[in-house]
Parts: sequence; C-alpha cells; structure tokens
Amino acid sequence: MKITVIGAGAIGGNLAAKLALAGHDVQVAGARGPEAVAAEVLESGARAADLADSVQGRDVIVLAVPFGVAGKLADLFAPVPDETVVVDTSNYYPNLSGQIEAVDDGAVESVWNAEQLGRPVVKAWNAALAETQRAKGVPAGTPGRLAIPVAGDSEEARRVAMRLVDDTGFDPYDAGVLADSWRQQPNSPAYCTELTLEELPAALAAADRVKDVAVRDSLPERFAALPDNPTVDDVVEMNRAAHR
Repeated sequence: MKITVIGAGAIGGNLAAKLALAGHDVQVAGARGPEAVAAEVLESGARAADLADSVQGRDVIVLAVPFGVAGKLADLFAPVPDETVVVDTSNYYPNLSGQIEAVDDGAVESVWNAEQLGRPVVKAWNAALAETQRAKGVPAGTPGRLAIPVAGDSEEARRVAMRLVDDTGFDPYDAGVLADSWRQQPNSPAYCTELTLEELPAALAAADRVKDVAVRDSLPERFAALPDNPTVDDVVEMNRAAHR
C-alpha cells in the first residue's frame, strides 16, 4: 500500500519504519520538514516528504500528531479522495493538549478529531505505548502476541487498518464503530496495558468513562511514584494496577 505517516516522533517513526519493513511504500512528513525525520526511520526504506505534497495519491494516511492538531490539517486534507483511509493515533491529555471543552464534556476523542479534520477516521495504535510498539511486535501466530484495538465506522477502513496493525507485529481487534472508541481512550483498562487478543475484549467491556478519566488525570501522581528511569514494564504494571 501507499502510506503516508504525518508526524515523525516516537509513534510516527515507529509506524513508518515497521510499515516500510513490511513492504509498504511509506512517506513520512511533519511540520518541521523532511530534515527532521530520524535516520533510523529512513534506514527502513521510508522516505521523508514535504507535508504539502505528502497526502496525494496515497491509500492510507496515518496521523501521528498530538491531539488537537487535526483541525489545523483540514485544508491539507480537503482534496484527499474519500476512499483514502485516515488513521488517528492520538490521545487527549489536557495537561499536554490544553483543555478542550467539547471532549471534557463527553465528546469521543476521535469523533471530535474527525469533525475537526472534516472526514472520517479510524482509531488505531493509540492504546499501546511507543516502546511497546517499537520493541514488542512479533510475527502472527507467536504465542502471547499483544493485541491493538481498531475502531471506525467503515468496515472496509477498519479492515485496512487491521491489516496494517498486523503488519506492525500485533494482533488487530475489531473494536466496532468510532463512537465506541472511548473504550480504548486514556486511561481505560485496555489502554497501554499490553493485552493479548483473548484478554482485550474483557478490558474494553470493563471501560468506565468516569473512572477512566479520573485514572488518566491521576497519571502525574502515579508516574511520580515509579522508580527513577522506569521501564516500559513498570509503566504497563502501573496502568494495570489502576484497574484492580
């Protein structure tokens, strides 16, 4: 597939490299220009591109940008064909994004992002830590392979995103329509807790919007209680413990 990843940070770099290594034609673009793309991403076969030229003629566009940025890209996406699949990987943390009243009042994160962008999106890869994505992907069929939920209103778009999740080393799980993607938002039981395909459905079902927001907002205090230089396993255990 022809894929553009917008955003060259940890998530965008991970996805661009993994998708290129899986054989896809991958471009990486960001606000800081092609020169900001890390060398190790380009070593995978992905190519750096100018943002203005990066969205035409692509099958999939992955948004690996901070939450709230999608609206600034609406003009860029206006001429993109409807059949192009757009994947949103972002998460809302008010202390990072700034308060967004509509989301605080209950709007589902990726539904709100789709409205700002002016087109449908699929939510994927948001519920795994960057280091989990980088280091813990394994081939299909490997025992204990971790799973990633995928939500979107179009069955075909979900299918495409699920294939790409598989290509990055994780079992894709069909999490239904975009309105239900709050179940994979921060800090739900399914969010950054490294679950298998067998474990993930129960975690999504256990999501509680009020409790999960409280868990999300307690993150600074919980993170401060971790050891110095916490490992990814420390962070995953912290997330799991919040729901016991």
